[in-house]
Amino acid sequence: MNQPTASDMNLPRIDLVRERAQLLRELRVFFDTRGFFEVQPPCLSRDCVVDAYIDPIRVGSKQLGIAEDLPEYLYLQTSPELAMKRMLAAGAPSIYSIGPVFRSGESGDHHNIEFTMLEWYHLGANIDDEITLLGELASTILDSDGYDISNYRDVFTQSLGFDPIDAPASTLQEVVSEIDENLACSISGDRDLMLDVILSHRIQPNLGKDRPLIIKNYPITQAALARPAIDDPKCAARFELIAGGVELANGYDELLDADVLVQRAQQSNQLRQAGGRHPLPVETSLVDAMRKGFPACAGVALGVDRLLMMRTSSLSLGPVIPFPIRIA
Repeated sequence: MNQPTASDMNLPRIDLVRERAQLLRELRVFFDTRGFFEVQPPCLSRDCVVDAYIDPIRVGSKQLGIAEDLPEYLYLQTSPELAMKRMLAAGAPSIYSIGPVFRSGESGDHHNIEFTMLEWYHLGANIDDEITLLGELASTILDSDGYDISNYRDVFTQSLGFDPIDAPASTLQEVVSEIDENLACSISGDRDLMLDVILSHRIQPNLGKDRPLIIKNYPITQAALARPAIDDPKCAARFELIAGGVELANGYDELLDADVLVQRAQQSNQLRQAGGRHPLPVETSLVDAMRKGFPACAGVALGVDRLLMMRTSSLSLGPVIPFPIRIA
């Protein structure tokens, strides 16, 4: 009679639990030896990062059973960004965090509602400094002989023969139609969403196959919390790490202007409402902290589970997350 497997019993693979422990040790050593110190941001907070397409999980404040004067909802954090930046505004040096984050509706081979994020902020660093640090980290953890760097515009031109920023919307819609005709009709008015679909379906799966690739200078309309790029006025100082066709990290030369942050959050809320999502608070604790003074820095958010998936040659997140949401 065959013994039941760990999968049959909804139990984790202990070999991958050990691999996770080793990876976490190596990540901490990498940053500790470079003078960063580890912090522990809260998982639950009264506000959160405003993103047009990422949904936080809301928790009714009445459920908490305390008499504090709280807003109607609190949020499980989609990123530790707000709390970590408040620490920087209070005078913290370069810091990193490794901990759980939560995103509603995230499910699939490369997604889970709860996952582990490594996030760091490098005081005084710019985009070039942080691309170098991210490349060193990827090379070390994935045992690569180095990493490559390419511009966002170049990966589109080399893969599909057109510039993603200057190409007419009709060109983008045509490519999306080849991927999914119904999807192309539903997002035809959203240029950035069409670019995301094209990148993720047509270009990204072929990138970073031989060694990690860092793509830099995303369109300024996709700046999120990044400053404008110095070398291209149509782009933002934003960069991403791709390995084995999978996005592992997203980084910024961080925005310093609180008023621009509010403006971008308002624009994201407009997109959220147009897509049927509820708006999120704009005047956040981070805005208050930035108005009091925020230091120049660069920051990166990296998915630890995806990194472990690549390091162990796993085909999905299922085996490397001990208890994915379907069996937690």
